[in-house]
Amino acid sequence: QVHLVESGGGLVQAGGSLRLSCAASGRAAGTYAMGWFRQAPGKEREFVAAISRSAVSDYYAESVKDRFAIFRDNARDTVDLQMYRLKPEDTAVYYCAAGPGYAGDPRVYVYWGQGTQVTVSS
Repeated sequence: QVHLVESGGGLVQAGGSLRLSCAASGRAAGTYAMGWFRQAPGKEREFVAAISRSAVSDYYAESVKDRFAIFRDNARDTVDLQMYRLKPEDTAVYYCAAGPGYAGDPRVYVYWGQGTQVTVSS
């Protein structure tokens, strides 16, 4: 069992930056690929970014590529999502996820956090 806790959400103006963090605990947390997803009101959960277990490879949704960056620290069992040049359409609840695969498909991920709200004002 892996327990994930997100933090760092909040309210930011358009064009601003925010850094989300996900703390993982539990059995072999560092052996999983990690991903960030988001869900806006009335919309389906969508992929944002993912990083491999070794942190060698990362992968981004086209909508956030060149604005967001995903990092992981296996020594601390954390995965961060640095967000730059935020837009109102980035407003959503952001979720951290862990799974055996490194992909944009949420079905690959086994463990999920409770989410943290990000609101970008125009």
